[in-house]
Amino acid sequence: MATSTDPSLLHLLHRAMQIGTDRFASGVGENAITARQLVVLKAIAANEGVSQTVIVNLTGVDRSTLAEMVSRLLKRRLLARKRSKADARAYQLALTDEGRAAIAQADPILKAVEKQLLSALPTKQRAELLSMLAALATVA
Repeated sequence: MATSTDPSLLHLLHRAMQIGTDRFASGVGENAITARQLVVLKAIAANEGVSQTVIVNLTGVDRSTLAEMVSRLLKRRLLARKRSKADARAYQLALTDEGRAAIAQADPILKAVEKQLLSALPTKQRAELLSMLAALATVA
């Protein structure tokens, strides 16, 4: 099999993400939430009633992408949204029962996919990889 002679960080991160995303999608099935939607739902679950701006800051999902994602999650009745009493321009987000059920269904699949991907590394390097990726994720 031919291999790339230039192991570009961006390419390798992208390929790893593609593999994980494909495995997650296969595990949850058609018409289920995406891995990114799961991250957003879990952030809202842990911070019920916060604004979309807070969720942007917690997840790193950009404002316009999050707005589209929230719109889709509202249509699927996984989220509820109401105007903030403190700031009429802001919306407060909360999970619905369907949103909690979506998390309960998808989270074990995400954990299994992550475990499977990390199993490609020696045990000692798994936590190290997560730490390094977390450091990269904070680069502004």
